[in-house]
This record gives sequence, C-alpha cells and structure tokens, in this order.
Amino acid sequence: MNGETEAQANDGGDDHGGPGPLAGIVVADFSRVLAGPLCTMHLADMGAEVIKVERPDGGDDTRHWPPFLDDGMSTYYASINRNKKSITLDMTDAEDLAIATRLAHRADVVIENFRPGVMASFGLDSTSLLEANPKAVYCTISGFGTEGAGAAMPGFDFLVQGMGGLMSLTGPADGDPYRVGVAMVDVLAGLHSLAGILAALHARHTNGGRGQVVDVSLMQSLLAGMVNASSASLLTGSSPTRAGNRHASVAPYEVFTASDGPFIIATGNDRQWQRICEVIQAPELAADERFATNRDRVANIRVMGELLAPYLLTRPAAEWTELLLAARVPAGPINTITEAFAAADELGLQPVWDVEGIAGPRAPMTLSDTPLRGRKRPPALGEDSDQVRAWLSEQTTSQLASYSSSETSPSSVSDPSGTSSEQFKTF
Repeated sequence: MNGETEAQANDGGDDHGGPGPLAGIVVADFSRVLAGPLCTMHLADMGAEVIKVERPDGGDDTRHWPPFLDDGMSTYYASINRNKKSITLDMTDAEDLAIATRLAHRADVVIENFRPGVMASFGLDSTSLLEANPKAVYCTISGFGTEGAGAAMPGFDFLVQGMGGLMSLTGPADGDPYRVGVAMVDVLAGLHSLAGILAALHARHTNGGRGQVVDVSLMQSLLAGMVNASSASLLTGSSPTRAGNRHASVAPYEVFTASDGPFIIATGNDRQWQRICEVIQAPELAADERFATNRDRVANIRVMGELLAPYLLTRPAAEWTELLLAARVPAGPINTITEAFAAADELGLQPVWDVEGIAGPRAPMTLSDTPLRGRKRPPALGEDSDQVRAWLSEQTTSQLASYSSSETSPSSVSDPSGTSSEQFKTF
C-alpha cells in the first residue's frame, strides 16, 4: 500500500464492475510528462484502451523524477500513468515508425505534445493522419499554440505560470511572486484536453463519424483558468495584484490565527458574516456599517481583519472550526497532503485507489451506470510491447476499414508470451 492505511484505499474502483463509458475507444498516446499523460489517464480510467508510446532509451521523462518506490518506479510517473499499456518505439527507425503509424491509423484518439513540426517529420501530423484515419480525434498540446510567434517556444508549467500572470497573483502582497506548489497549468491543460477530446468523440455521432483536431495550449488554459482574475483584467483594464491569502472579491475569506496556529474562514455571503459575529460574540462588528455587505467588507478588509484578530486568538483552531461549521460557516484547518487524504477518508470520500499495490488518488468523478475503475498499475517501460505488436499485426486492411463497427482492442488478443488473453482483459 506504500504507506496508505487500509481504510484509506479501496480496490481501485466501484463495487460493481463492467466496462467504462469509453470502452472500445483506442488511444495512441505519444505525450510525455504531465498534461498529456494526465488527460490519457482519465481516458483510461473511463475504460479507453490507452497505448503509451515511449522511446526505448528511458521512456517518459517522469520515469526518472524522484522520489522512487522500492522497485524503482517514480511516484511522479505513477501519479498519471495507471490503466495504460506501454510500447517502446524508436520513431527514427523505419520499422518502428511503421508500427507507430499503424497504431495511429487504428486509433480513435491520437494525442501528442511534441514541438510543432516533430510529428510532421514522422508523417503523423494532424493533416496527414486525418487523411489516413478520418475518424480520429487528434489532440495536440503546446506551450503557446501551434501557429504564430509562440509555436517555436518551449512550454513548461513554471514558465507559463510566470508569463501567463498566475505568479503575479500568488504570494504575499508585499513580497516576491510565487510559483503555485504543483504544476497547475499542466493540470488545467490536461483537463481542457480531456474535455475537448470527449466533445470531439461525441461529435462523431452527429457529423458522420468524422474526427477533428483538438488544439490546447498551456498559455490559453491558464488565461481561461484564472477565471475571475482574467475577467477583472479584461473588463476593467487593471490587473489584479497579490493579496496573500486574502480574496480580492470576497471577505472575510482568508487565513486567520487561532491560539495554536492558522486556520481558514471562507465566508461567501452576508448571512455567514452575521453568523461569524454571533460565534465569536462580537455584536458590534455585526452592527458596524463598514462591514454590512460583502462590498463594504472588501473595501475595509484590512481594518476588518485587525478587529477580528483578537477574538480569534482566544481559542484553538480546531475549536473555532467546530463552532463555525456548526453555524454553517465554512472553516477548516490547513492540512498537509497526508492529513488531507486522512480527512477525505473520514468524510467518506474513499479518496484512494489501490491498483495492484500502487496507491493513488481516486478518479475525481463518479458515474452511476458506467463506473470508472483502476484496473492496471502504471506499466514498466515497454512491458506491453509484444502484446501491442501482435494486436497490430492481426489488424487486416478490411478490419481497419470497418473499425467503426469493431470492438477489438489489444486487450482482446492473446499475449505472445503465452499468457491467456483473459489476463489482459483489464479495460
């Protein structure tokens, strides 16, 4: 279980089995690092057959990023690669490129995040692929778009956090801009790619089965993901600035200090403000016109915080949290990641999937009729190469032409090593 308690993990899915909502969909995954692999892991959780194409000399970069488990698997790699098959292909080798091409021509979804022009050099750009495989959904992820001045620029999460404005909002008001603690831009781009792919797959039902290109950039994902901050900039012409843990539009909505340390109060409306005043027994604050409405409180946020502080120092954080929650005011602790999983488990969320001994966060969405499942641990480099090659060799020209009504996938063919096909029906 790699440190997780038995109570925190379940068996990798819902109690009832069965195929997921994307059963029968084949994904050729040429992406690396985070945004693309996160997207394809969600597709795999939904039942799609995801075939991860990796270079033979080391595979995905994240395989080599610490920390590592006892068997050498990177926890970073493990976080975004469950439920997939891995095949190693040297795209500069003619035979391997032919296999990669055949896979792409067979796939419902092709996803890549190479520099613009790289896939074209292999004859696997979107134009070439859609000519050969018109039903394919082709997703390309870039840093700054695939055309124009940004096409040649390398795109990394940290860089885009800075160039895209997120760091200007993050950190203390009177200090340096900070990077967000996880690669949130990559996560946003991965989720936007997922949404685009699902929309394009659905569109095949109404457009005669045609695929299309889904183009996602980290920069645009961030600009859209900053929602209210982006809107404020566009509509007022003024950029929001760092406010530490305070909110620019809602108050009180920040970190406060209790007698034993910090905790959070997240007030969403005027009724909750009145309840805070009742809980801390400060009727004068409830009656103070400077704080009567949210607009008033935002305008007077500093003095409001100064007046609240002495009251909140009188009790420990856990006690304030209990009292405020009882009054239906959002409040809570600032947890570590380990504490957060424990809290989610106590709340009944079943936050962890254990997939063949590898613990990870459960898929964040649940479906009542076609459940998502964790079926296969993240693959070792190239561990499914023989199986995928055998499957591709069985795809005749007639099968490729009639694939739209076919349900065959690599999981339905026997493994060349002699293992029965039933063992590989994991999706």
